[in-house]
Amino acid sequence: MRYPDFLKSGDTIGFTAPSFGCSIEPYRSAFNHAQEVFRKKGFSLLCGENVYAGDGIGISSTPEKCGKDFTRMYCTEDCDILLSCGGGELMCEILDYVDFEAIRNAKPKWFMGYSDNTNLTFLLATLCDTASVYGPCAPSFGMKPWHRAIKDAYRLLRGEKSVLEGYPFYETTPEKGPEQPLAPYHCTEPRSLTAYIPEKTISSSDKANKTANGRIVRPGGAGEVSFSGRLIGGCLDILANLCGTKYDRTVAFTEAYQNDGFVWFLEACDLNVFGIRRAIWELQHAGWFEHVKGFLIGRPYVGQEKSLGLDHIHAVSDLLEVYRVPILFDVDIGHLPPMMPLITGSLATVSADLTAGTMTLSMKQV
Repeated sequence: MRYPDFLKSGDTIGFTAPSFGCSIEPYRSAFNHAQEVFRKKGFSLLCGENVYAGDGIGISSTPEKCGKDFTRMYCTEDCDILLSCGGGELMCEILDYVDFEAIRNAKPKWFMGYSDNTNLTFLLATLCDTASVYGPCAPSFGMKPWHRAIKDAYRLLRGEKSVLEGYPFYETTPEKGPEQPLAPYHCTEPRSLTAYIPEKTISSSDKANKTANGRIVRPGGAGEVSFSGRLIGGCLDILANLCGTKYDRTVAFTEAYQNDGFVWFLEACDLNVFGIRRAIWELQHAGWFEHVKGFLIGRPYVGQEKSLGLDHIHAVSDLLEVYRVPILFDVDIGHLPPMMPLITGSLATVSADLTAGTMTLSMKQV
């Protein structure tokens, strides 16, 4: 796994828009203020061609322009790290114009973004053997003041942060909008963790029949879990879309690192509980989870509502319990901020105390 150099004082921060650009409010003002913040910290800035564009469908510009601009910004020596300007809808269409071979041969640099940016954070690892960061997009650095999660992302890019503890509250009703583009996260809901914990002893008949054997611990219940492996994952909506395409080299990637095992982190945006379950089924049957050591499941943006007797916990656990590894739910990952910035491709150790509702995630570049 290739790890980029961390951001140093005086370095140049690059911005690219492989998905939506910052063409409308509140993103334009937030992005402009983020640039002011970075300049005051002593960094030079380099903007890609499409950062303020809005002429594309589901992305900032045409797929060809977006794909070629990302390749150019990643491979140029004129910037030292690269932040995405936003998520979006159809970044998958730029992949035919991204030169992954050139990126593989270029000096690695940190690329950070989430949601639609899974198309790149995931493929940088699985196609280019290069680590990336699943974390906030550039406009988030324009909020006043920075939430601790934004500070964590910045410190991670600086090489000053490798252990994350999560955050006590999360946001469901944002105050940020066209009239308040710099508003910080409005975190009012207390975080709580649910877990599937496999039993330590499994009968021989269970092993032969791959019968699940474990328990779900709801918030406030007693239990501790710990597991380690190489971090991989992203937005489930995007991963299911990539599955089975010519860009899907996931099984080969997991085979190459099977001795480490994997910590899969998954979160969903537009998928309801049944969409989540279908996506999990698809990745499972594609063989993606064969060497898994544990799962981190973020709070779903849409799929928190129970439907026809299915909730977001069982949408996942009913299928994944067959692997007999811990599954942590409602982790600080994804579309309901704050989110922990995760180094895709790094080795991670996860420890959680369900009684206290706490979790620690430590990442190593190995």
